Amino acid sequence: MKKKLIKSGNAWVLLIQKAILELIDINPEIDEVELEVENKMLKVKKAQK
Repeated sequence: MKKKLIKSGNAWVLLIQKAILELIDINPEIDEVELEVENKMLKVKKAQK
């Protein structure tokens, strides 16, 4: 799946569809995520509480 980044102030935003968040068990209203870069790949995972 290809996505475009959206400019927001001094940052860039990546919109993630609800279905994708459900697949990785992330509720954006209560969960935080961890970002990791490995071999030029961005990984997103649910943060440990």
